[in-house]
Formats: sequence, structure tokens, C-alpha cells
Amino acid sequence: MRLLPAAVRAVVGRALKDPVVVQTVRATVAATISYAVAVQLSSEPAPLTAPLTALLVVQVTLYSTLTTGIRRVNSVVVGVLIAIGFSSVMGLSWWSLGLIILASLTVGQFVRVGEFVQEVAISAMLILGVTQVASQAWDRVLETLIGAVVGLLFNLVFAPPVWVDTAGEHIEELARRARHLLLSIAEELPGPVPVERAAARLHEARRLDQAIAEVDAALRQAEDSLRLNPRISEGLLSRLVLRTGLDTLEICVVVVRVLARSLTDLAKRRRPGEPLFPPEVTVGLEDLLEHIGSALVSFAVLVTTQVSRNAEEAESRLTSELAAAWRSRENVAQLLLRRVQEHPEAWQLHGALLAEIDRILDELDLDHRSRRLMEELDRAAVAGHERFSRYAGLRRLVRGERLRKA
Repeated sequence: MRLLPAAVRAVVGRALKDPVVVQTVRATVAATISYAVAVQLSSEPAPLTAPLTALLVVQVTLYSTLTTGIRRVNSVVVGVLIAIGFSSVMGLSWWSLGLIILASLTVGQFVRVGEFVQEVAISAMLILGVTQVASQAWDRVLETLIGAVVGLLFNLVFAPPVWVDTAGEHIEELARRARHLLLSIAEELPGPVPVERAAARLHEARRLDQAIAEVDAALRQAEDSLRLNPRISEGLLSRLVLRTGLDTLEICVVVVRVLARSLTDLAKRRRPGEPLFPPEVTVGLEDLLEHIGSALVSFAVLVTTQVSRNAEEAESRLTSELAAAWRSRENVAQLLLRRVQEHPEAWQLHGALLAEIDRILDELDLDHRSRRLMEELDRAAVAGHERFSRYAGLRRLVRGERLRKA
């Protein structure tokens, strides 16, 4: 690796961090191993069911591999059993094929195979079409088990990567985009703001709001990578820190969109060439929006930082930015109050603007975040205790029945 040029090493390094590349390599290796094992254990000359199952079972995270493998094996076994039952009373024809598909899809809804309902019908059709139904059917079950076991063992031996850093990058990028939008709005305040330009900023805020879905998908992948991962000792805390952080940023992004809506409404009330605010209010708002944007980025860095020293630095920056933002907010509030007393025609929009700013600052407050995180930890602890109580009750019930039988 050291002999490669720096540019090539950089490209390879980025590729190894890409979930698509990692998934491709892992699935290929697992499918190849499962085929080699199935050749030794199955009587089929080409046991392709094993690599197919491994290819579909091996997911990006260990948690999704376990859940997917169980559902896939379940769907294949159910399909094989349905095919054996049908083959004992009828052959393969157009009407029997339609009937077995209907039966497989119906039964698949009741055996909790999730998204693998179609796999029940596929397995049943493949088995119904072979000549030696009994032996071929059980060979298919064996190959499916081989593929699933290889996929699970592959993820246990070669633990999948933890996608926390990737999710953190998405969260920080969302905060930076929100900051860029706020700075763009602030830069346009000194001069006249046409309705078209204000509406363009509103559309940009809406696109930012829509980007939350992509960040949420990356975070769900990170949460799955933390579950059942032997390399992670505090997976629950990491998941809750990231999830509550994204929830806070999502609220802030929504409020930024509403703020852009208020400024657009103000632009509609102004005559052509007239600025939205007097010069002294404009200066205060510029300073306030700049501090809010910086606070958003500092908050994102805080919730995505894993090292305690860096977390302390991020917390210090966030505290400083919030303090400066509150000072600017008080200054803007006094200036707007005097403006409303002189020209009360737009007091509702001015008040809404301050309320939106207050909501963002309240959401970013460290005390508010600490309370939210503690609430989520308590909720998770209660849920875990309830699950443990159910399992303990089941164990006591089993032990009691055994004692009575003895």
C-alpha cells in the first residue's frame, strides 16, 4: 500500500469507506466461500442456492445480517415445504403453478418473513419444477442453510465496519448547509430584497429540509452497525447521542425554513427598492444569523465527536456561539420593538421572526440537550428492563413447569 502513489492511496482509502464498495467486496467473498462449502456437502452438481443465499444474507451490518438471514432461511424452508405438499398430489401445469404461487404468497404473509414473501413463492416454484422433488428439495434447504451460516460466520469473523463516522459526516454536512443558507440570507439583508430572491432562499430551505431523509438513512445504517457489534462497548449511548442530535438539527432546519417564509412575506410587503429592515436592524440581524449558523455547526461537531478532548472543545465553541447569539438576539429585539412602535404594520412578522430565532437557540441549548438525552436513556433503560422482565418470567415459568413435572 505504501508503494502506491499518494493519489492512488487516497482513491483507495475513499473507496474502502464507501458502503457500496464494502458491501460488494464482502458479498462477493462470502458467496464464493459458500459455494465452495456447498460443493463439498451437497449432492447437486451446481449448488448455486448457497452463494445466492449468502449474497443476499450478507448485509452491511451484523445486526441486519442476522435478521435478514433468519427471515431468508425461514422463507426458503416454507417454500420448499409447500412445494413438497403440492408435488405429492399434482404435477406441474399452468393452473398448479398459479395455485402454488397464490398459496406461497398467502402463507408468506403469516410466517413473518418480512420483505422475503416473494422468496417463498420462488423457492416453491423452483422445487416444483424439478424431477426428483424430495431429494432436490432437501438439497435446496441444505444449500440455503450453508449460505446463511457462511454469511453469518463471515460477519462474525470479519466484523463489518461501524458507520458512525459516515453518519457523523452527513450530520455535519447538514449543519454546514444550514449555516451557508443563513449566511446567504444575512448577506442579502443590507440591500433591497426582491420577492423572487427571498422565494429562492425559501426553496433552498425546503431542499435542505428534504435532505434530512438522506441523513436519517445514513444514521439508521450507523445504528444497525452498532447493534450486536463486539467491537462496540457503548453502542446504546452512541446511538442515542447521534439520534437526538439529528432530531435537534431537524427541528432547527424546519425552523430555518419557517424563518425564510417570514422573510419572504416581509419582502412582499415592501415597495420595490425598499430594504426589509432599517440599517441598524440589518446589522444586528446579520450578526445574529452568523452566530446561529456557527452554533449549528458547533452543535453538529459536538454530537458527532467521539474523543472527549475534542468534545470539550466543541462544547466550548457552542457555548460561546450561543452566548453571542443571545446577546445579538436581545439587541435585535430592542431595535425591532422601536421599529414596531413607529411602524406597527408588520409587527406580526417581526414577532414571528424573533420567535423562530428563540426556538433555534432553545433547541441548541446544552441544558435542553442534556435533559433530552437523559430522557432517551431512561426510556431505553425502561424498555430494556421490560424485555428482561418478560424473558425472566418465561424462564421462571419453564422452571416451574419442570419442577412440577419432576
